[in-house]
Amino acid sequence: MKRLTILGSTGSIGESTLDVVARHPERFEVLALAACTSHEKLAAQCERFEPRWAAMADEAAAERLRATLRARGVATEVLAGPGSLERVAALPEADAVMAAVVGAAGLPGTLAAARAGKIVLLANKEALVVSGSLFLAALAEGGGVLLPIDSEHSAVFQSLPRGFVCGRAGEAARAGVRRILLTASGGPFRSTPVERLAEVTPDEACAHPNWVMGRKISVDSATMMNKGLEVIEAFWLFGAPREAIEVVIHPQSVIHSMVEYHDGSVIAQLGAPDMRTPIACALAWPERIEAGVAPVDFAALGRLEFGRVDDGRFPCVRLAFSALDRGGTAPAILNAANEVAVESFLAGGLAFNAIAAVIENVLSASAVEPLDSLDTAWRADREAREAARREISRLGRRAV
Repeated sequence: MKRLTILGSTGSIGESTLDVVARHPERFEVLALAACTSHEKLAAQCERFEPRWAAMADEAAAERLRATLRARGVATEVLAGPGSLERVAALPEADAVMAAVVGAAGLPGTLAAARAGKIVLLANKEALVVSGSLFLAALAEGGGVLLPIDSEHSAVFQSLPRGFVCGRAGEAARAGVRRILLTASGGPFRSTPVERLAEVTPDEACAHPNWVMGRKISVDSATMMNKGLEVIEAFWLFGAPREAIEVVIHPQSVIHSMVEYHDGSVIAQLGAPDMRTPIACALAWPERIEAGVAPVDFAALGRLEFGRVDDGRFPCVRLAFSALDRGGTAPAILNAANEVAVESFLAGGLAFNAIAAVIENVLSASAVEPLDSLDTAWRADREAREAARREISRLGRRAV
């Protein structure tokens, strides 16, 4: 019986995790659930899974959760405040922690799980993008295990030799890896005329052709910033040099990523575009369990297509590689500027094609420091957000 804490249980990854868990009550116990503000969803989850603890970062939402659980006779203990997610992430009773809180808000809880020596099921990009070497140092200090949840990184992990250790420098070279190929669907605007990108709406940007995701992640997919962030993650996850990581457009989203070896072999992981597959893989690793995912009908699929990334259409990929090259706090600056720009776009305050312009201008104007502490990363994050807001005020809704 594996005891789980799920950070971000009310989001899409959290809900998919609980769906897999519910299929295997003999294998998994939900020890704690955590969310930021969605108290109604969390109440329903607590009623069904009866965790010992629930945590909410928002104290008012936590109080509403307490009242709801009391009224329903659910005995779950509710913890409140920003530090509550860190508390449940480090519970001595927990074996594994699903880190699925979106954005920089998920970083403290993910770091707490790493320091506590947990099996960290990593769905939060920012842990590696923002803190990189600091996160891996915390993982090594705690003696925990890192398993990727992103479909692309899970695909790479599944295509690597059994016994591969995520987060260890030089591990890819020791495994005989020549290239890591991250596939990208190209999102909803893969073939949209570039001149029309300034006019696209948030609803259009969130209408991914293959995946069902939250709105922020959907916009990142539309700009392909999600792929840029995945490049930075792959650098830290697989101990591969920057020049060994590439992005390939693959519209069908059936091949989730590939690994090429020095002998010329390419091993790919294929499957339906359903996050329950990588979640089930990590939950049961190294075993395989039922995830409720439909099999791929290759006859109906017909063919698989591939293409290169168009820098004019998707400049965010280039910006992510640039941040990785600069190192230090540059990835934290990139991530913070992107979060603010995407938030503004979703609120109607910024044109879609201005998202990349905001990020590039902030990245160019910001001083990059060595990443010597989490305080340094947070300072870079804070200053980049302020710079991004100034840049958005300057650009407004103008197309670029």
